[in-house]
This record gives sequence, C-alpha cells and structure tokens, in this order.
Amino acid sequence: MSLIRNVRIIEGGTAVAVEWDGQAPSRFHAIWLRDNAPDAETRSAANGQRLITLSDIPAMTRIVEASIDPHSVTLRFEPEGKVVEFAAESLKQHVYDAPRNRASGWLPDAVTPFDRTLDSQTVTAPLTTLESNAKECKAWLAAVRRYGFSCATGGPVDSGALLRVVDLFGYVRETNYGKWFEVRTEVNPTNLAFTGLGLQAHTDNPYRDPVPTLQILYCLENSVVGGDSIVVDGFACALRLRDEAPRAFELLTNYCARFEYQGQDGVHLSARRPMIELAPDGELLGIRFNNRSTAAITDVPYEDMADFYAAYRRFGEIIDDPAMAVGFKLEPGESFIVDNTRVLHARKGYAATTGSRRLQGCYADKDGLLSTLAVLEAQGAAA
Repeated sequence: MSLIRNVRIIEGGTAVAVEWDGQAPSRFHAIWLRDNAPDAETRSAANGQRLITLSDIPAMTRIVEASIDPHSVTLRFEPEGKVVEFAAESLKQHVYDAPRNRASGWLPDAVTPFDRTLDSQTVTAPLTTLESNAKECKAWLAAVRRYGFSCATGGPVDSGALLRVVDLFGYVRETNYGKWFEVRTEVNPTNLAFTGLGLQAHTDNPYRDPVPTLQILYCLENSVVGGDSIVVDGFACALRLRDEAPRAFELLTNYCARFEYQGQDGVHLSARRPMIELAPDGELLGIRFNNRSTAAITDVPYEDMADFYAAYRRFGEIIDDPAMAVGFKLEPGESFIVDNTRVLHARKGYAATTGSRRLQGCYADKDGLLSTLAVLEAQGAAA
C-alpha cells in the first residue's frame, strides 16, 4: 500500500509534489488533478464516467491549500474554491512524472515475446474447465494477453461449437465471411485458406480497418497427413528485426503498406497501415503481414523503395524461421485463439484426397477479452 509522507505546492500553485514513504516524489499538475477529481460532482459514482467537460474547469486553476494523512491528499482548487480528497493508492497508480527513456518497440510488462521454446501446453486448458472455473479462465485469458494465443481442448465436435470459446469473454465480430466460416477445401475458393495449400504465417484480414483483433479456429475433423497449425509471435519477429537491422525496422514502421481483398461479389476491402505499427511513444502496437493480401505498395518514396523491399523480405525470412514457430496439430474438439494484431498463424499443406480436414473460424474483439480479464482479476484481488 502506498503511503504519503508529505505534499508541497510548487510552481505557483500549478502543481504539487507528493512525497512517498520510501520512494521518489511525484509531481502532478493542478489541471490534471482537477480533471481527475474523484468527487461525485466530477465523476459518476455508478459508472465512473466524467460528468464535466474540460471547458467546465477554469483554465487558470490553481492549488492554494494542501494537506495529507498517510492514505490521502486533500487539495483546494481556486478559483472554484473546490476541495477534493485523492486516495494515495489511486495517485500512485496514475503517476506520470517518470522517465520516458524507452526503446522504440517497447512492450508492456504484461506482454512477453515467445519463440519455438514456448510449450503450447502451458497455454492450454479444457473448454469445460474454462466454462466452470473462473480462476482457470482468468489464467487462460491472461495467457492470451501475455503470449497472444491460447488453446482449448475437450470441446464438442459440433458445428458452431467455436462460439462457446467466444462466450468465455465476449462477442463474435461478424464479417462478410459470416458469423463463422468453414476452413476446408472448396472447388472454387473465395480465399486461399479454403484449399489444401500450405499458408505462410500471416495475420488475418489486414485489409480491414479496424482489423479483427482476435481469431478463433476450432477443429471438427482432421485425419489428413499434414495440415498442422503453426503460430508465430509477430512482436518477437519485429524485435528481432529491430535488433538485427535497425534501418529495416524503421522503414517498416515509418511507411504504410496497402492491403486489399476482392474475392467475393460486392466486396472490396482495403486498408493502409504499416506492417509494424508503433504508438507515438514507441510502444509496439500491431503487426499486419499477409503476402496473399498485400496490394501494390505506393506510399514509399522511390529513394527508399528498394530498401523497403529488402526490409520486407528480411521480416518475412524471420517470420518463416522455424526457430520462431510453435507448432501443433488440432484434434477434433480442440481450438486455439490468437491475438490477430500480434500473432501470425500458418498451416502446413495437406493432400485433400487423403482424409479430411474441417475447421471453423470466427473473429472477436480483444477489448471484450481484456474487459473480462480485468473483472476476473479485480474479483480475485478482492477475494
């Protein structure tokens, strides 16, 4: 628990410095504190949403009085004459007065890159256990947050059973492929996924904006020779590219690629995004990589295009490196979920004339999964 030792008004009342017990002090601006005041006039007690706009707060807001107890700070704001108490724990959770020396491509603490050394069994659990045991479900969802994928076993071999996986955390995101889609060989496929061809590791639907952030693939039949599933951590590949070839990493983050799909009548999807996407502060946010759906790239100037293609080639080589891949063969009733903004998935080729392979897939959104996980973690903390 965070304890406050002292608080000082600084910079003419436009900020305060909070001194913590045994830790470095933290500065907070008056306008930030007023905007984030937890009182009932500023935030709804029912849902936590803000009840005022920034224009309701005087631009010349100052702090004129400050007092503490070990667990809170009480401040008076002028010209409103408003007195607000801030819990120490809440302030500590929201400190922004901290060094920002992060390397381009940094990741949050809850995210861990992986390569072939990751055992898929460590992120695997029975579907019925996930449905009945909140603790196990929390760990499984946390694995999706940390590694970008998880597997489920022991599900029914029924059409549409993949929706039970989505029901663990959220809702299906329906697309032009339907609420869910079949992954098996077709005579005239609308997508190369519906063939027996091997597929390079890729993210799905990069031609959408926004892209579906989660994908579930669920096995109903799999008696073919081959057809194994493969997952590759795009974040690990991007960081390897950054370390091996900083210029190549820079090119793939600074310039947009283009992606396009016109495989169905009445459908023409396109998007323009970097293959490696960073936040303004350098956080690694997402990967879009799909050789089948990459359109003509026109947003790179002539002087950089040759180097861009060399970077694109090297990124693909890293993605194809067996050292980066985790492989497994799905049996009927087994499934896996991937963070489609991060983890690429692939399939080994198989002969459609020997045995049968039938999977069903669907999309969902990561915000629902993270919301469910946050609720389960809060319940665990309160237990």
